[in-house]
Amino acid sequence: MLFDTHAHIADKRFDADRQQMIAAFAPAGIGSVCVVGGDLTQSQAALDLAAQHDMLWAAVGLCPQDARVLDDAQLAWLRSMAGHAKTVIVGEIGLDYYYDTTPRDVQMTCLAQQEALANELNLPVTYHVRDAWGDFLEHIRQKPVKGGIMHCWSGSVEAAKICLDAGLYISLAGTVTFANAHKLRDVARYLPADRLLLETDCPYLAPVPLRGRRNEPAFVRHTAQVVADLRGVPLAQLEDETYANALRVFALGA
Repeated sequence: MLFDTHAHIADKRFDADRQQMIAAFAPAGIGSVCVVGGDLTQSQAALDLAAQHDMLWAAVGLCPQDARVLDDAQLAWLRSMAGHAKTVIVGEIGLDYYYDTTPRDVQMTCLAQQEALANELNLPVTYHVRDAWGDFLEHIRQKPVKGGIMHCWSGSVEAAKICLDAGLYISLAGTVTFANAHKLRDVARYLPADRLLLETDCPYLAPVPLRGRRNEPAFVRHTAQVVADLRGVPLAQLEDETYANALRVFALGA
């Protein structure tokens, strides 16, 4: 069985067939999915969806593109969602300088507010980093959280070493299947077996051979096969390892 550790299936692009898609997860070998929001409203939708299905779990938080300095009411709403029994992680949070539409100091303040909340509630965090590696790696060297995930990894082996030293897991998405993903494939080979996770980041980044389609959790199997091949292990072994890692980071038990 596979665990898709990062999926935006509360997104409107799944409105037409969401329940049918979820019903097909188990027959497709998908054991669990972590449903992720992007802002407070989307996080509430992710949590509401996760609460309807045993195999779904929720991540709540503000991604850096939607970062703001959270006021007391917004923090209270986020704290309430993060305290729900179906919430397993705070996120996705982080730094994103690609579009650079949100001031960087605001992103950092919002990041710190959410890290503090995660520590308060003894939850891990899931980090989003894009074109902000210098600032992020300087930040993470201070070990601001008790644990978490680097979602949709896009960095180098050298950056991975720093994140591993900070106690984080690294999650590979469909991008590792792309023909020009030489750096990501090096990371896939390098990662310790007990710190590797898989995700879709759906509806984005469908893996080869499904590029151009709406991504969905069942497609994580294509990513898993490529990663297993790169690591020289049977697919079944990689499934077992990554599923156990997901249970550990989300504190879901065996």
